[in-house]
Amino acid sequence: MDLTGARWRTSTRSGANNGACVEVADNLPGRVLVRDTKDRDGGTLTFTPATWRTFVSGLRHP
Repeated sequence: MDLTGARWRTSTRSGANNGACVEVADNLPGRVLVRDTKDRDGGTLTFTPATWRTFVSGLRHP
């Protein structure tokens, strides 16, 4: 998978976790990418935008 152009970001809430967080790139058409901040070359999870919205919504409103 070509990740060229992916703009990675971390949550503003991840600052106190000593790097124990994930990065998300949601600027590529049709997919949302997630990776471990501590192991950026260790693999990337790929979600559809709809699946990602459902996941995030579930975190906010359990």
